[in-house]
Amino acid sequence: MPPAPPPDPSADPSAGPAPGLPPVTILLASYQGAAHLGAQLESLRAQDHPGWALWVSDDGSTDGTRGIVERFRRETPGHEIRLVEGPRRGAAANFLSLICHPELPATHVAIADQDDVWYPHKLSHALMALSRHDGPAVYSAQSRHVDGAGRGLGLSRVHSGAPSFGNALVQNRVAGHCAVLTPQALALVRAAGVVDVPFHDWWLYLLISGAGGTVTVSPEVVLDYRQHGENVLGAHRGLLAGLARAAMVLGPTYARWQAANRAALSRARPLLTAEARALLDALDTAPPRGIGRARLHARLGLTRDRPGATSFLRLAALLGRV
Repeated sequence: MPPAPPPDPSADPSAGPAPGLPPVTILLASYQGAAHLGAQLESLRAQDHPGWALWVSDDGSTDGTRGIVERFRRETPGHEIRLVEGPRRGAAANFLSLICHPELPATHVAIADQDDVWYPHKLSHALMALSRHDGPAVYSAQSRHVDGAGRGLGLSRVHSGAPSFGNALVQNRVAGHCAVLTPQALALVRAAGVVDVPFHDWWLYLLISGAGGTVTVSPEVVLDYRQHGENVLGAHRGLLAGLARAAMVLGPTYARWQAANRAALSRARPLLTAEARALLDALDTAPPRGIGRARLHARLGLTRDRPGATSFLRLAALLGRV
């Protein structure tokens, strides 16, 4: 595939950030990120919305990551930049421990990966989109995939259909590196606490949709998502990758992810809507396998965003894998 050019930075290139945007705290989880962290930090400094602070939770880096953060703090007056100790239990635990840090202010929060590059309008467009919603809400968007040297590889896949709790139970569509939460969504995640889940962004989608919040996934491209050998989970790109991910629902890894997510939802049950609790109860009392379980999945709206992937999901339910 030829390199994809960066998209236009805005639907209206002449428009700057809207006045009166709220402050936002950027939450960045780091580990051995020295190779690319500097470029990400510079893209934060270039944001057209100046009202940001940065909290970095480092998971024990020994490659100079902490020094890069400290230097950025010294060179960026006017912004609170704080470095805290991570739990050293993987990326999801690092992000969730940062979100639940007892001293974190109750602002909007934006999740940041250590090796991406944000476009200058990334924060302002997210905050403008969230300003249309009351209560718990999460914003996500699209990315341009680049290699380790920043060369374009293509664009992220836009999901079809609308976000829902039924979809969240079987598929994530909130990209963590794009995610921005309202203060109400932040409070919701903090109320649930640091749960043991495979992916923090999938957990945000599950919890916020299950609690009746708003999930907004913009078609706009807002950052460069760097693809390299150290990615926790790479991009959804190409037919073979799509088939592999669809077939994954038949294997043990997806079953483990499902079990961890369901255990976390059980812990957060008091925060969920009555409808979400009823859906989970129906799944708990369903036949463990067979046509009855597959039909129940369909009736409850447990669908992925592509027909082929949903067919694999129905097969997994028939076999008792989900």
